[in-house]
Amino acid sequence: MARLFGTDGVRGVVNEFLTPELAYHLGRAAAAHFGESKERPVFLIGRDTRISGAMLESALAAGICSVGGDVVIAGVIPTPGVAYLVRKHGWDAGVVISASHNKFPDNGIKFFDSKGFKLPDAVEDELEVLCRKSGENELPRPVAEHVGRIHWDSSLAHEYARFVQSTVDVSLEGLRVVYDGANGAASMVGPEVLRGLGAEVIAINVDPDGVNINENAGSTHLEGLQASVVAEAAQVAIGNDGAADRCLLVDETGTALDGDQIMLLCARHLKEQGKLKDDMIVGTVMSNIGFHKAAHELGMRTFATAVGDRYVLEKMREEGYSIGGEQSGHVIFLDYNSTGDGLLTAVQMLSIMKETGKPLSELAGIMTKYPQLLINVRVLTKTGWEENPLIQAEISEASRELGENGRVLVRPSGTEPLIRVMAEGPDQAQLERLCQTIADCIGREQGLAED
Repeated sequence: MARLFGTDGVRGVVNEFLTPELAYHLGRAAAAHFGESKERPVFLIGRDTRISGAMLESALAAGICSVGGDVVIAGVIPTPGVAYLVRKHGWDAGVVISASHNKFPDNGIKFFDSKGFKLPDAVEDELEVLCRKSGENELPRPVAEHVGRIHWDSSLAHEYARFVQSTVDVSLEGLRVVYDGANGAASMVGPEVLRGLGAEVIAINVDPDGVNINENAGSTHLEGLQASVVAEAAQVAIGNDGAADRCLLVDETGTALDGDQIMLLCARHLKEQGKLKDDMIVGTVMSNIGFHKAAHELGMRTFATAVGDRYVLEKMREEGYSIGGEQSGHVIFLDYNSTGDGLLTAVQMLSIMKETGKPLSELAGIMTKYPQLLINVRVLTKTGWEENPLIQAEISEASRELGENGRVLVRPSGTEPLIRVMAEGPDQAQLERLCQTIADCIGREQGLAED
């Protein structure tokens, strides 16, 4: 049986894989697990704007209550809001119903512990065991006053908004901002946060209807923002994803800034304040080589983890580092919150603009982006390429040719029958030639699968 939990909770097409029955059993499993250390564990449940969210929320809450847990329902709220509120109120666990940047037919369920951190693999494995036991009716069924209760609290999203505002001590008055909520979880609180800090906000894609989340909007589709920021003569545009745990920016000229640039600017700001632990920024192996070069020139250090925010966070927690993230805009400020926070990232960046008095286009010059090329090779097998002498010879030759001004990264996809070939360097034509040579070799040696 395949593992139920993936890299970011349980995720799949609603009513096909992620059914209300599965949500119910996951709720029972979670209540049984957290009930081992507390008689009546309290869960906070939040969701994004997908049409399926209310259905799954109801099933999940019913499952928790059936094992004697209590539930607080926040309704629509950004994922980082749940992480923050669980920690602040001393609740035992948080649950987010969201498929983040995925299209609306998908949904997901992920859990946070009492400190607002995602559950470790070992706990997720235990939940899977308990989920199966629930399906076999082997978990407790308390009766009478021991059944759990449900409480609805629509003020919690606003409480989270006030927290985000409190992380900066500068007014955003005078800034004209285009905000794209991706018709997702921050559609309401995103403009609320920015206007509350004094910014003039032109809000787009903040009218969710249950099916339009992430549809040509938000951080995964910046085209609308790029057009709007110029048309509205705004100084900056902000794009969140459906869960609002990601943030990308567009400057006043319509040019996008990715997570690497955002991390560098925020890290430099922290360093100037004496708040950057060990002068370290945690990125991933996909961070641009220009990111590493710029950081070192600015007196900072970098560490590259495997792809995935959970690996970034793992390293940050081990060492107590202040900031880390991914090119996608998933940026973690560990001094403020325990997960990536798109609104928090946005206000930090806007505060830097206000404090420096510099346009975002000028600030973005903090690093030179090296051209980056990615080729996905669909293969019959993702194993064995590491020991294949022909493949390794091509990788070594490409790395030698690029030298210190570039790099080659080959890695298998975690979810698809693909091997990804990525190269960076100053010459686009050279990258195309080298990547294609490696990709062709992988195809011959690993077998090309049909699309």
